[in-house]
Amino acid sequence: MIGQTISHYRIVDKLGGGGMGVVYKAEDLELGRFVALKFLPEDLAQDPQSLERFRREARAASALNHPNICTIHEIGKHEGRSFIVMEFLDGLTLKHRIAGKPLELEVVLSLGIEIADALDAAHTAGIVHRDIKPANAFVTKRGHAKVLDFGLAKVAAPSLSDVGGTEATRTLEEHLTSPGTAVGTIAYMSPEQIQARELDPRTDVFSFGAVLYEMATGMPPFRGESSGLIFEAILNRAPVSPVRLNPDLPLELERIINKALEKDRDLRYQSAAEIRADLKRLQRDIGSGKVASSEASGAHTAMPAAASLESGMRPSGRRFVGVAVLAIFALLAGAFAVYEHWRHPPSPSGPSKILQISHWNKPMNRAALSPDGHTVAFTSPAGGVFQVFVMLRWRSSRTHQRRRR
Repeated sequence: MIGQTISHYRIVDKLGGGGMGVVYKAEDLELGRFVALKFLPEDLAQDPQSLERFRREARAASALNHPNICTIHEIGKHEGRSFIVMEFLDGLTLKHRIAGKPLELEVVLSLGIEIADALDAAHTAGIVHRDIKPANAFVTKRGHAKVLDFGLAKVAAPSLSDVGGTEATRTLEEHLTSPGTAVGTIAYMSPEQIQARELDPRTDVFSFGAVLYEMATGMPPFRGESSGLIFEAILNRAPVSPVRLNPDLPLELERIINKALEKDRDLRYQSAAEIRADLKRLQRDIGSGKVASSEASGAHTAMPAAASLESGMRPSGRRFVGVAVLAIFALLAGAFAVYEHWRHPPSPSGPSKILQISHWNKPMNRAALSPDGHTVAFTSPAGGVFQVFVMLRWRSSRTHQRRRR
């Protein structure tokens, strides 16, 4: 289709494609700007469910006017194929931006705040996205987030009457939101979505928590070799602690992620506005130096890691570690006391007695010369601390005297 003109749009390049659409870059010949045209694949162009999801995406997104939601300009049809005209975005999807590696903390917070703000705007308008994942968030070259693909969105106001009757609408709704149609999004589903329960904005909060986890660690929180194993993990297992995978994360961000991933939605963040507020507070505190964000954050995480290690020990192992630590401290204290005693021998309090050195017939231990050079102190295994006064000899022939104290 490159080079063709559809309506007043001239297609100049193919941007990408997937199971539910092929996207082209096109020039708007009337307004002189670039746009993106999204077409249904040919094999789905006549499928009622696919067409309805396509129209739903256009209707839901066009009802929202938000800087972090991709703008929908119009929906049209060309040679029997429906297409959506949307804002042209230059950059990468969040999935490609992560690429298996954690993002910088500042990027996690800035993008997280913008995505949460977009979700809050959608929820306020009565729209639940129900397909939040890294592939449905775009990061522009200027570093801003854009939420994409409202094809599975749940709109509060009834808008499917054109499909044909209440019962037909209910049947179509169930088919559109079944796990089989959400290809590649199993790992980001909320527990209530897996259980086919009635959904509300808190399902988007859970999925957003999974996206935040992947932004911070480089990998999704729930993994498995089959969809069944992933479902079981989402329903019953806690993900690996984010700070174990990325020690540079502040503990407050881990708390935010864990609260968003609460399996009981009554214990989860109750709105996207709440999680946005906590992310903004953390961003402010990091900027003001109240919270360590990189190297210093490792010191904050060292204690939980040690506690985790200790909690995994048997009681006998913990007792052994405690005794060993106490023994080391005792040895260090003893060595310090001996060193100080050697450097500063105590002064005897008893009466002084002059003793000729030749009359000393007991062994002597290690001696130390005083700083002024006038005395020598030594101890004897027989007991006592002795100090020898050295009488310097100048011109006289006086013998050296010794005084015992």
